[in-house]
Amino acid sequence: MSEEKSKLSLGQRIKRFFRGVKAEYSKIIFPSRETLRKQTVAVIVVAVFLAALIAAMDFLFTYLMGLII
Repeated sequence: MSEEKSKLSLGQRIKRFFRGVKAEYSKIIFPSRETLRKQTVAVIVVAVFLAALIAAMDFLFTYLMGLII
């Protein structure tokens, strides 16, 4: 294979690369609009929940450290 690559000109290697890109791109399955909407909402909900949880823990630990010190 390495000998085969070295025999190809730069133009042939570029063409081969873009043919490979096109072949891989054709394998992509894009989600439907509804699926995309549901997943986006799920990500936002989880992110907001985790942010609230981290903020609550931060306030709690700050309060507890204030009691200790």
